[in-house]
Amino acid sequence: MSTQTVLKDRISKIVGEENLSTSLVDLAICSRDLWLPYFFNIVDRKLWKLPDVVVWPETTEQISEIIKLANEIKVPVITLGGGAGVCGGISPTRGGIIIDMKRMNKIIEIDDKSLTVRTQTGIIGMELEEELNKHGYTLGHYPLSIYSSTIGGFLACRSAGVLSNKYGKIEDMVLGIQVVLPTGEIIETKPVPRSATGPNLTQLFVGSEGVLGIITEATLRIHELPEERIYISYRLKSVHEGLEAIRKIFRCGVRPAIVRLYDEYDTKLTLRSLGLPAEGCLLILSFEGNSKLVKVEKEITENICEKEFKAENLGEKPAKHWWIHRHDQYWMLPTLLMGKMIVDTMEVAATWNKLEKLYFEIRKVFEKYRVTAMAHFSHFYQEGGSIYFTFLKSKEKGKPIEQIYWYIWKDAMETCLKIGGAISHHHGIGLLKGAWLPKYYGNAYKVLANIKRILDPNNILNPGKLGFGGMDEARKIF
Repeated sequence: MSTQTVLKDRISKIVGEENLSTSLVDLAICSRDLWLPYFFNIVDRKLWKLPDVVVWPETTEQISEIIKLANEIKVPVITLGGGAGVCGGISPTRGGIIIDMKRMNKIIEIDDKSLTVRTQTGIIGMELEEELNKHGYTLGHYPLSIYSSTIGGFLACRSAGVLSNKYGKIEDMVLGIQVVLPTGEIIETKPVPRSATGPNLTQLFVGSEGVLGIITEATLRIHELPEERIYISYRLKSVHEGLEAIRKIFRCGVRPAIVRLYDEYDTKLTLRSLGLPAEGCLLILSFEGNSKLVKVEKEITENICEKEFKAENLGEKPAKHWWIHRHDQYWMLPTLLMGKMIVDTMEVAATWNKLEKLYFEIRKVFEKYRVTAMAHFSHFYQEGGSIYFTFLKSKEKGKPIEQIYWYIWKDAMETCLKIGGAISHHHGIGLLKGAWLPKYYGNAYKVLANIKRILDPNNILNPGKLGFGGMDEARKIF
């Protein structure tokens, strides 16, 4: 009897026959995210490695039973959220079970007094946000994938939303979680505001990409809907001046909700579309919250930008236009499906003393491979910030596009490591960046490896991810 037949028979007794599938269509759809190599395969009419079965559980207990079965039969379990990742984080490397979390989408409790929400993690981000809005609240987490990604996916990859400068990343919002361990045991961490009770186990699982456990419920911080939101835009002479202005804004304690600095290349594209002179570097900001505080933050920012850096005030139009149209980015998809270009994104981060150098050194990598690249800086902290590159390259005769793709990523990641930056700020690791994660951690990587070995002795959960397989693991699934 085949593994697939055994799994179908045994799992149907846990969730019911109607809640699993072995059809080729379901297996293919549920075993890929938006990682670029999948599009190469689609164009070439090739399939990638598939799981044996897809399951749609509705309770934590069902997931626990499925994982216990997987340990018994020794097959992998991979968790699927919305499938909006871009790093190959849900790719099956050796068959197994895909657990699709989207039926676990219930909001359990909104605590008006404590300003928290407890929810199952299969809920789509925008569905949770819309329900919170009805009660006068917001999570404050607005990634561009909010309409197609889940709370579990946010937690798995430590995602960032466009308002992260004010509300933080997802790891700043989570108080406690429920997790199914690789053995099937169910544990919970307490939803408290802060504690001094040993290591923070919540943060051990947040960002672990389904490798150390499956997060099934989470308690998150929420906020009252802002009383006011205002926008402002500036043109600065260079990336250097833009970054210095932002650094000073954060240094004096101001936390705009949106801060986006575009380099010269991205500025040209953005300002031309608005009918404005396409020169310099565009900086857009928004402030939201209590009306009095918002006005003070705006005034401080205006003084820094206009008096210290002589920035040109472009008014609210560029910033407000971006906010309204921020989801109009799927023009890239037809290009990807044509299979004639590499169209990808890369997000890295560094402290202020390294951030500008990191930008220019990675740009040199793109120039080496004759890649068209533009960038914006959009998530900032008192200590530093992140850079988000969008890069494009056409096919070259005699050179496989997949090979060029890997060369670009290899050189960029090595450059980032050399400078001392983070090789990912909010997209996660998956298969794409796994080869460089041990180098990023250094000697500390053995601690992560030991945690994985102890928690998951049969290597059941999402094998090959977070560096447990390297680049060879990434390439062999296609």
